[in-house]
Amino acid sequence: MLARRFTIVCLLVSLFGMFFAILVAEAGRPARAWDEASSRTCRLACPTHLRN
Repeated sequence: MLARRFTIVCLLVSLFGMFFAILVAEAGRPARAWDEASSRTCRLACPTHLRN
């Protein structure tokens, strides 16, 4: 019973750690130049229903 609880806690902690690592990695990554350029030009040229 104790081993089962320990396994569940370890799995939950590892999942939390992976999600936290993804959040930290995305926050530290600089914005892509092509993504900024396309959003800047799309404001002027794209119709509003095609924007993401």
